[in-house]
Amino acid sequence: MARRLRPVGLDFVAAAPVRHVFVRELAAPVEAVYGALEDVPGWASWFPQVSAALPVDGGAGRDITLTGGVRFRESVIAATAPEVYAYRVDVTNLPGVRALAEEWRLAAAGTGTRLRWTFATDGTAPYRLALKVARGGQARAFRDAVRALERRLAA
Repeated sequence: MARRLRPVGLDFVAAAPVRHVFVRELAAPVEAVYGALEDVPGWASWFPQVSAALPVDGGAGRDITLTGGVRFRESVIAATAPEVYAYRVDVTNLPGVRALAEEWRLAAAGTGTRLRWTFATDGTAPYRLALKVARGGQARAFRDAVRALERRLAA
């Protein structure tokens, strides 16, 4: 069953009740990394948990399917090249979630990129508890995704 989530803006990323922040450095330049974030269909080739990704609404939104069948209809809430790319989830089949936004911040790190991913969310008490347990898995997913992205950009 699809649920409509509370619409949130970029300010939610800093104020959400649950925030997971992960940081890694890539050898690829900032512009290349940002380009990969904007290339919505490309996500399925470097983010292992994403099985399908399609731009919608003329690029203002995204339809994302994760392995396991979780689906998100998202709205892009910030796309400021090459510093920030962020989106919120508008509709999902994930139980317990009330609001969710993700922000990708990029900064030059020598000739490479420092990439910071913030996963910001709110939901029911069981949902928030599940997210505490899932944090380690999110960290591994981010690490694996960044490694795959780096390999893709180096090819």
